Amino acid sequence: MVRIDCHSHIKNKVWDVAGLTPESLMEAADELGIDSFCCSTLTFGMPTPDEFRMCNEVVLKAMREYPGKILGYCFVNPGYQKESLMEIEKRVVEDGMMGVKLYNQYKCTDPVTFSLVSKTIELKVPILQHAGYLTDPAGAAEQPNISNAQDVARLASLFPEAMIIEAHLGGGGDWEWALKNLRKARSVYADTSGSVIDMGMIEKAVKCLGAERLLFATDLSMEEGVGKIIDAKIGDGERQLIFGDNMSKILGMRSR
Repeated sequence: MVRIDCHSHIKNKVWDVAGLTPESLMEAADELGIDSFCCSTLTFGMPTPDEFRMCNEVVLKAMREYPGKILGYCFVNPGYQKESLMEIEKRVVEDGMMGVKLYNQYKCTDPVTFSLVSKTIELKVPILQHAGYLTDPAGAAEQPNISNAQDVARLASLFPEAMIIEAHLGGGGDWEWALKNLRKARSVYADTSGSVIDMGMIEKAVKCLGAERLLFATDLSMEEGVGKIIDAKIGDGERQLIFGDNMSKILGMRSR
């Protein structure tokens, strides 16, 4: 089965991200049968345009080193709307990046994000939205602007043509709560990444959302990411949708 990891990362000079490099991703690809990785790299706090451009240069370099194996998300900070729009245009149209990565600088429902969402609709590329329903007070306090499934569903209702991927179902806190809130947001995909390997998680996600709305991903959990899909008690057709067919369809949508 084709395996497209829709959520992976590459380290940069300020974010070590478990030491992931293009070379280590290729080693994982060989060991785990992953055909390609959709990657971003980012910084914390409120990155300036220079900082998010640096992140995208790191990913672009990896894309050029491993064409077709490493695909890139363009990371931006919505607080710099003009610069972010210019960066998305440059990276997607000129440099061939496959989508946009939004982190936790703003809730995805903050109007500051709306022009960026509209841009992704124009280009027909997905948004990978960092999200989670964090029940630990200390963890939640570290990310006061983190989006959750209700926020993502609300954004989808405002922009039904947008291709929105909610990140790390298995690493964003209460995944059952997330599934309940995404159920009716039919244009939203959920990626399966994260270190959580609760029994029945994938099966319940298939039942709740349908296999056509789930995307295989690892984030920082390679073996767990692959194993939870292989081990899930679902049909081979559903497994193929999750492993690669759904993301292939998304990647085939881009307009230019």
